Amino acid sequence: MTSLDQTGFHFDNSYTHLPEAFYARVNPVPVRAPKMAVFNRELAASLGLNADVLAGQAGAEIFSGNVIPSGADPIAQAYAGHQFGHFTNLGDGRANLLGEHLAVNGERFDIQLKGSGQTPFSRRGDGRAALGPMLREYIISEAMHSLGVPSTRSLAVVTTGEMVFREKPQPGAILTRVASSHIRVGTMEYAAAIDGENPRALSKLANYTLNRHFPDLVSVSEPYLAMLHAVIERQAALIAKWMHVGFIHGVMNTDNMALSGETIDYGPCAFMDHYSHSTLFSSIDQHGRYAYGNQPKIAEWNLTRFAEALVPLLHEDPAQAAGKAKEAVETFTEIFKRHWLAGMGAKLGLLKSETGDFSLAEDLLAWMEQHKADYTNTFRALSSETLPDEIMFRDAKFVEWRARWKKRLPSSALMRTSNPAVIPRNHRVEAALEAAVERSDYSVMERLLAALKSPYGDFSEFAEFRVPGPLGSGYQTFCGT
Repeated sequence: MTSLDQTGFHFDNSYTHLPEAFYARVNPVPVRAPKMAVFNRELAASLGLNADVLAGQAGAEIFSGNVIPSGADPIAQAYAGHQFGHFTNLGDGRANLLGEHLAVNGERFDIQLKGSGQTPFSRRGDGRAALGPMLREYIISEAMHSLGVPSTRSLAVVTTGEMVFREKPQPGAILTRVASSHIRVGTMEYAAAIDGENPRALSKLANYTLNRHFPDLVSVSEPYLAMLHAVIERQAALIAKWMHVGFIHGVMNTDNMALSGETIDYGPCAFMDHYSHSTLFSSIDQHGRYAYGNQPKIAEWNLTRFAEALVPLLHEDPAQAAGKAKEAVETFTEIFKRHWLAGMGAKLGLLKSETGDFSLAEDLLAWMEQHKADYTNTFRALSSETLPDEIMFRDAKFVEWRARWKKRLPSSALMRTSNPAVIPRNHRVEAALEAAVERSDYSVMERLLAALKSPYGDFSEFAEFRVPGPLGSGYQTFCGT
């Protein structure tokens, strides 16, 4: 076997300097017969890793948890979270943070195994993951990266040679996730909850987060308040980007909101075909809490929980601290609107902002919803010299809207770089997963990933990936736990 010093890993594990209440030292549980299913060579190279070594069996042994690379310090992180509005203590019940890798440019990245076996936080879970959901996270996270949406990324998926048992037996797999960190809103909630029995737990985590993600704020007069504002800014920008590409996260619990501003935890996520403000795919979201159009207000709700956790650090007077937190969160709506309008302006090719931009965008979306127009293809069509020969584009409301829009002299070049031609269409993702899981055929997934790599280009060889799924198909997604 290739020696571990040839992998390129350079671990420097700072999270374990926090109090032990924030993690449990635990190794991944070995698996029977690890085999590499998918490996991200490009990501490996960007991290300074040896892709030739890691793409083979040596990598399968590491990414399954059977072999611990030199310098790694495996832990399961503790955190809490509001799940569908209800607070509970959680933690990495099926994940293991191998350590923090320093890339060639000095950037720090968490290397986490997902599906790596039971931990002290597993509760009644088996700690394992099925192949389909791990491949889904690989596909969607890499698509989000190519779309320009901040996201955790996927380095590898390894099959385990073992079955996991859900509704039916499924092949087991482990995903290797790369993240700026796994510090969540729920991590800060957890710190606030244990602060009484673990003195200064909250301030220690807050200081760690400042140093890791907001080093320029460490020496300002009110660093914790500044961090709150910075997280609000990042989340507003992130959710706006989700909305611009028609992405629905599906399970926006506070433990699934990373303070780094990256999209994290691709469970019941999906992309919207036909536009509707109420689009929802998640099978567990019975009341539409996390529907497409609700994502901004849920982000604000989650940020309110983050602000509440930080209150003890914002001012020694509880009333003043609460006031500062409230004022900060109240800025979210306008910040989100600014980011949303800027992105929608780019999607519409508007080179400068004007007072009527909001109504221009909203009127188009209302028309799209009325006609069940495809969200991605409609915006892409607007950037073309001629519109498709479809009856909806001859509708009087659209003709009036288009004339109003054309007066703004939109830039088709800006539109082509702001409106993807290809997104991970749900039926295409399912076809890739079925081929891989049922027939061990990864060629369908590989072709999908190739199409998703350059989503803003016009490539005739990928034309089939631009076709939406059937209207009213009743498509549902599942957490995959």
